[in-house]
Amino acid sequence: MKSKGVSCRADHTQAIYTIFLASGSLVGGLVGGYITHDMGWRWTMYISAILSGAVMLLSFFFVPETLFDREAAMAVVRPEGYNRESPIEEKAEMARVETVASTVFPEYTFARSLKIGMYRPGFFKRCITPYTTLLFPGTWMVMLHYAGLVGLIVTISTVAPQILAQPPYLWGGSVGLINVGGLVGTVLGAIYTYFTADYIVKRQAKKERHGFSEPEARLPLMFPALLIATAGSLVFGFSAKAATPKAWIGLEFGNGMVAFGLMQVPSIGFNYLIESYGAWSADCFLMVVTFRAVISFAWTFFVGTWVESAGPAEPFGIFALLMGVFSLTTVPVWLFGKRLRFATSNLVMKGYARGE
Repeated sequence: MKSKGVSCRADHTQAIYTIFLASGSLVGGLVGGYITHDMGWRWTMYISAILSGAVMLLSFFFVPETLFDREAAMAVVRPEGYNRESPIEEKAEMARVETVASTVFPEYTFARSLKIGMYRPGFFKRCITPYTTLLFPGTWMVMLHYAGLVGLIVTISTVAPQILAQPPYLWGGSVGLINVGGLVGTVLGAIYTYFTADYIVKRQAKKERHGFSEPEARLPLMFPALLIATAGSLVFGFSAKAATPKAWIGLEFGNGMVAFGLMQVPSIGFNYLIESYGAWSADCFLMVVTFRAVISFAWTFFVGTWVESAGPAEPFGIFALLMGVFSLTTVPVWLFGKRLRFATSNLVMKGYARGE
C-alpha cells in the first residue's frame, strides 16, 4: 500500500480523538454523581462552564488557523500581467516564488500559524457549503452512526443515575459508577480498532494491482461494533426493567457495549470521510457533529418522562430499532460507495460552481 504511512497516522489520530470523545462523557458522568451528591447539581453546570471557557481560550490562543488562504498570501509576489494559463510563464513564476520565498516570507512558525487573517473569501458561501455535503451518502452514513451512538451513550448517562438512585439499588452518590462499564467498553473498542483497522486496509491493498485500497474496504469493520452497540441498548433497557438487585450488572454491560461501538465506529467513519471526500471532509465533519448534537439533545429531552411513564424497556427498544436502521446505511455505501462517490462529487462541484 503506497499511502501506508499517511493511512496509519490518520487511523491513529482518529483513534485518539474517539478515545477522548467516548471517555469524556463517561468520566464526566462518573464524577458528576459525586459532585451532585456532595455539592448539589448546580455545581455540575458551574464546573462545565468553567471547563468550556478554559477550552475556548486555549483554542483561541493555541489552535492554528485552518482558514488561512495560502493563494492570497502568495499573490503578493506575482508580477503584473502574470498569465497563469501560460505553462512556460507559470513554471517561471513557480521558480521565482521558490527563490524569493526565504526573503519575502518569514519562517512559518507555530506562533505565526495562530495569526488571525487572510481568510478565504465568500463568508456566506462558506456558511452554506457544509449543507451541500448532504448530497454525499457517506455523510449521511457517518452522521447517523455518530448521532445514534452519542445519543445512546448520553441517554444512558442521563437515565442510569435515576434508576440506580431508586430501590432496589440505592447507590446514592455512587450512581456515577455505572460509567465504569462504559470506560471498559471504550478501552476494548480502542484495542479492537488499533489491531484491525490498518490490517484490513493493508490486506485489501495487496489484492489491488495499483497497491491502494478503496475507502470502502474499511467499512465491514463497522458491522460487529454496530451490532454490539445496538444489542447494548436492548441489554440496558431490559436489565433496567427487571430491577432485580443484580440487574445493575446488565446495566454495566449494556453501557459498555454502546461505548465499544462509540469508540470504534466513528474512528472508521471519520477516516472514510477523509479518504473519500478529501477537501470536502471538513464540511462533512461539520454536518456530522451538528446532527449529533441535535439527536443527543432530542433523545435526552424527552427520555426521562418516557422512561417514567412506559418503563425503560420500550424507549431503549425503540432506540435499538433506530440504531439498527442507522447501521443498515452501511450496506449500500459498502457495496456501491465508489460509484456513489463519483456521481455525487460531480453534483456537488456543479452546485458549488453556481454559488461562486
